[in-house]
Amino acid sequence: MLDALRKAAGTWVAKLLLAVLVVSFAIWGISGQMMTGLGSQHVIEVGGTTVSMNEFRLAYDRQVQMLSQQFGTRLTREQAQALGIDQQVLGQLAAQAVLNEQARRLQLGVSQDKLRQIAHDDPSFHGADGQFDRERFEGILRQVGMTADQYLASTRQAAMREQITEAISDGMKAPDAFLRAYSLYQGEDRTVDYVVVARSLVEPIDEPAEPALKAWFEEKKKTYAAPEYRKIAFIKLDAEALADPSSISDEQVEKDYDQHIATYTTPEQRTIEQLAFPSEDAAKAAYASLSSGGRFEDIVSTAGKTMADVKLGTFAKAQIPDPAIAEAAFALQANQVSNVIKGAFGPVLVRVTEIKPEVVKPFEDVKEEIRKQLATSEAARILLDAHDSYEDARAGGATLAEAAGKLKIPVVTVEAIDRQALRPDGTVVNDLPQSQELLKQAFESEAGIENPAINLGSSGFIYYEVQGITPARDRTLEEVHDKVVTDWKAAEAEKRVDTKAADIEKRVKDGTGLDAIAAELAVEKQTKRGLKRGADDADFGKEGAVAAFAVAQGGVGTITNPAGDGRIVFSVAEVFEPAGAGPDAVPEDARKQFATGLGGDLLDQLVARLQGEFEVSVNQSAMQQALTAY
Repeated sequence: MLDALRKAAGTWVAKLLLAVLVVSFAIWGISGQMMTGLGSQHVIEVGGTTVSMNEFRLAYDRQVQMLSQQFGTRLTREQAQALGIDQQVLGQLAAQAVLNEQARRLQLGVSQDKLRQIAHDDPSFHGADGQFDRERFEGILRQVGMTADQYLASTRQAAMREQITEAISDGMKAPDAFLRAYSLYQGEDRTVDYVVVARSLVEPIDEPAEPALKAWFEEKKKTYAAPEYRKIAFIKLDAEALADPSSISDEQVEKDYDQHIATYTTPEQRTIEQLAFPSEDAAKAAYASLSSGGRFEDIVSTAGKTMADVKLGTFAKAQIPDPAIAEAAFALQANQVSNVIKGAFGPVLVRVTEIKPEVVKPFEDVKEEIRKQLATSEAARILLDAHDSYEDARAGGATLAEAAGKLKIPVVTVEAIDRQALRPDGTVVNDLPQSQELLKQAFESEAGIENPAINLGSSGFIYYEVQGITPARDRTLEEVHDKVVTDWKAAEAEKRVDTKAADIEKRVKDGTGLDAIAAELAVEKQTKRGLKRGADDADFGKEGAVAAFAVAQGGVGTITNPAGDGRIVFSVAEVFEPAGAGPDAVPEDARKQFATGLGGDLLDQLVARLQGEFEVSVNQSAMQQALTAY
């Protein structure tokens, strides 16, 4: 392709492409010349190449549609502008325009046959038979406001741009030196010596002096503030709350039991072994061997299988998909082998090794469960009537408790709860129905007013009222003294651990060995071998592995241990290069990704160079006019 371009455009293009390749590993400081055009109805003009308002609008709509799908909602004009979509599209089209202009000046072209083939190959224009459908083609173009001529012109430009980009990036490969460096980087492992500076090394922490504790508390007072609490009373009006099991007679319960006896029945189950044969004659020969005193296990072994291979499992009759095997297996006695069965996939012999008989739960064991189910079903039928009865009672002046009492529904009262469903003692209120919604609405309500129900759909309703509000306030030190002391000790221990670890790190950097440090601390110097870059190591964690690879061999550092209750002071003892490191050790998908990235970088540099060569004019007025209908 490079040769073709060189022949088409002469030495100037060859020099341009050569310049691009030469500077591909340097940073260019060239920016495009963007001028504001005022008189044209084109949004972008580059020499003899233009981008019309319609083309800009179509590209803008496609970008908005793509992002709307990602966000799950249609973006408004204001949201799109806040995301800078108009400028993104402008930049993309300007880059395309300079490539189109370059293609025009190089006199690149695309034949009508090639354009026709591109359209025919596009699956967007294929009908149900997978072939090009002209009606679909024309319909899609009408939807996006494009004529066939405009589509072909756009496709021609894209194909010509592709000729330029292919000349730059086709056959691009990451240099071997880069791949070798990447292979060494990724495959390297390290041996790290370390000591753990645990909190136990600085404990016990003495009780704090009251002035120090008070000063510390004042600094962190907001941490111990009491949140707003609310006293909430509520009822859950649902079928379970309305159900009255005592209203269901024994006769109703027994009738339901008889009608649904299968629900309380565990069917007979059998553990089945199945041996398949390649032919009916082979199966008959095996069965004849059994009839002559042979063992099923020996036949399985002769067939080259193990007993585990032939065990199907334990099934009820209805669970066996092959009716012939199901009938035969459930006609056998325990440890009996069937005659040859013509299974769905060929002849088989079946043996039953265990029979679990059918089990029916006695009526006495399930009658109260049935009674409750029947009562709940009956209550569900009258749920809306109960809702109307409650609403009528409240409209007549009844309190929540009085209206609930008429329906014989208990009122639940939570004396004090915060927005996180915590009581003042820190315990969680676990029995709140629809807790998130109930708390949200309760903390938006006022005390002593009637609130609309929280609708549970077909399940029922929650009625609630706020009966008291305790405002948020700062707690005194006396109220939280024990907790403050505990927190102060933990913070003091952490500070001392940090200080001790920093001192050890300095000493190791100054030449003291970790063995000597470990002996002083009466702890063990430990060694981590084979630590890999990016590993989530059990002893070091992800951040620790990053720190260990951030220094050279002999380097020293300090990290927080994964448990968060101590520090690790480490020294990199050895660095090992991976065996067989080199370009071939880099996975193919990574090599392709690097090649694509390099090709993209070269293309960006070419566009930047062309924007410096050509005068790029942007008509802001035309662009805004193209967006007015959005």
